[in-house]
Amino acid sequence: MREPAVYIMASQRNGTLYVGVTSNIAERVWQHREGVVPGFTKRYGCKLLVWYEHHERMDEAISREKQLKGGSRANKLALIEAMNPGWRDLYENLAG
Repeated sequence: MREPAVYIMASQRNGTLYVGVTSNIAERVWQHREGVVPGFTKRYGCKLLVWYEHHERMDEAISREKQLKGGSRANKLALIEAMNPGWRDLYENLAG
């Protein structure tokens, strides 16, 4: 099932962050974790899904991604801490 989502990957707690958007979050996060696509997340070891947010439409998800990318690191950290204060890898949550 395709469901637009915005997500944040991290290298570790308070480490390097990556903000992305996708229509299939489980598949996309798997790609980041396995390093199958060259780029930022592979280079910086961003393998932990620490925050995500589903949207009804892709244009809404893209707008939210742009908002987050344009925002401060402090705002991203606050989002993560609110949803996931232990910085657990949320990838397992996607399987259910």
